[in-house]
Amino acid sequence: LQERMCVRPTSETLFCDFYAKEIQSYRDLPKMYNQWCSVVRWEKETRPFLRSREFLWQEGHTAHATAEESKERTEQMLNLYADFCEQVLAMPVIRGQKTEKEKFAGAEATYTIEALMHDGKALQSGTSHNFGDGFARAFGIQYTDKENKLQYVHQTSWGMTTRLIGAIIMVHGDDNGLVLPPMIAPTQVIVIPIAQHKEGVLEKAEELKNRLSGFRVKLDATDNKPGWKFAEAEMRGIPVRVEIGPKDIEANQAVLARRDTGEKIVVSLDELETKVDELLKQIQSDMFEKARAHRDAHTYVATNYDEFKDIIANKPGFVKAMWCGDRACEDKIKEETTATSRCMPFAQEHLSDVCVCCGRPAKKMVYWGKAY
Repeated sequence: LQERMCVRPTSETLFCDFYAKEIQSYRDLPKMYNQWCSVVRWEKETRPFLRSREFLWQEGHTAHATAEESKERTEQMLNLYADFCEQVLAMPVIRGQKTEKEKFAGAEATYTIEALMHDGKALQSGTSHNFGDGFARAFGIQYTDKENKLQYVHQTSWGMTTRLIGAIIMVHGDDNGLVLPPMIAPTQVIVIPIAQHKEGVLEKAEELKNRLSGFRVKLDATDNKPGWKFAEAEMRGIPVRVEIGPKDIEANQAVLARRDTGEKIVVSLDELETKVDELLKQIQSDMFEKARAHRDAHTYVATNYDEFKDIIANKPGFVKAMWCGDRACEDKIKEETTATSRCMPFAQEHLSDVCVCCGRPAKKMVYWGKAY
C-alpha cells in the first residue's frame, strides 16, 4: 500500500509509536488522550451490540512520570466507569481486578467492572489497564527527569464500548420493549391526548408539552388510537407518559404512567412539573435498586467443587468462591463448567480457607460466571 494501514483491536501500539517521538522531558508529562474510534475484533460468533466484528468505542491512553501516577489514573478511570454505570445507566457493577489469565496482554494489572444481565450471564462493561513501564521499554519511550537522567514512562489505557447499549437493553428491558433510565432516555416524557378530536384536547396537550419543556418531551399528535400510542411509547422505553383527555381537563388533572412498573398516578395540573420531576428521579432510583436486587438474588456462594458445578449448571448468575491463585484451577473450571473468572473484587470476603477447585489454601475470593 502507498500509505501504512493498520487494522487494530486497540490503539496501544499506535500511541506508543507517537509517544516515543513526542515525549522528551518530564515537562511533557503527563500525556492524556481520549478518542472515539472504531476497532476490529475477529469474533467467531457475533451478537448484536455485545460482540460485533467492528464497534465504536471510547479509549483513553495516558503516559506518566511515575508508577504511582499510573496506578492512580487506572483506578480513577475504573471508578469513573463504575459510577457512570450505576448513577446514569442504573446498572449495578462489581469492581475488581482481572486474574493473570484474563488481564490485558502486557499489562501489570487490568481492572474491570462486571454486570449481570437479566438472563444470569455476566458482561464485562468497562476495563482499565495499568501497563507500568513494560510498553515503554519495548517502544523506547523515555524522558529526561529533573536530575537529567533518562527514565521510562508509565502508561495506562481504558475503554468503554457500544456494548453498554446491549447492557441497558438486557438489564432493564422487558417483553414490551425498552425500559430506559430517565437520565439517558432520548425522550423522558411523552404527552398523549385522549379523544384528541374533541374540542380543546389537542390544544391542552400542546400546552402541557410546552410547560414540560425543562425535560426531553414530545407530544404524540398522530391519528393513531391511544392504545397504539401507549404501546409505541412503551416499546421505545419512554420513562413517563402523560395522558390528558376531556374528563381530565374538566377535573384539572392528568394521568402519569410509569414505564418501569406500569403504575398510573393522577396529579393536579397545578403540580405537573414538580410531580414529573419527582417521578423521573424516583424511576431512576427504583430501576437501579431493582437491578441490584436481581443481581444479589442471582449471586451464590460455593465452598466446594461439587456445589460450584451444581450452581453453575442449574442457577444462572454469579458464583462467589475462594481460589488458590493457580492458573491450573482456573483452566479446569473453565474446561469443565464453561464458567470463567469475572474478577477478584476489591471488596474481598472470606468464604472459606480453601480453594473451591483443589482444596489447597485460598488466596482470593473470585466472582465466577458464564459470560457473553
